Amino acid sequence: MNNRVIPPDVQVLGQSIMAMIGGMELLKSRAMKILADNGIPQLEPQGWYPMRNALTAIKSIEEKIGPVTMRAVGRKVPEHAKFPPEITTLEQALRSLNVAYQMNHRGQQSGNIGGYRFDTAGHGGRMVCDNPYPCNFDHGIIEALCERFRPKDSVWVRVEHAPLGCRHKGGSDCTYLISW
Repeated sequence: MNNRVIPPDVQVLGQSIMAMIGGMELLKSRAMKILADNGIPQLEPQGWYPMRNALTAIKSIEEKIGPVTMRAVGRKVPEHAKFPPEITTLEQALRSLNVAYQMNHRGQQSGNIGGYRFDTAGHGGRMVCDNPYPCNFDHGIIEALCERFRPKDSVWVRVEHAPLGCRHKGGSDCTYLISW
């Protein structure tokens, strides 16, 4: 994760945090314990929770359980988080990721929490993620959106972390190359 300072008033919607539990289906009790240990003892889908607490729980999951689990957690986000309802194509889904991110976070200074930016390039594009979540978390989110909205004329959609820049290695953002 990058070293972005999260303002104390920024909160995350509970149904978005529920992706942690969904991504750890076989380890549900461990997920609940990690959340409780990080200041989220009870999780209500419509409740709001400090983003700082959610981030420390996510960091704990990635450190204690591993990057594969973190990617699985990210893959569950589109199932749990609020997304604009009118999405029908992959390009719309990728472009709306920042809107969904803002819908699931609130606070006077929530503009300081980064986001997602998608630029189209032929049969694909690039997604720049400059938020405080881990690379594997974002990679999972992007993969899930690509699977869910894969263009009908495409056999597959590929998501690759670009070779340069990485929040895990101290960078300010991560870029994902997406092709279909």
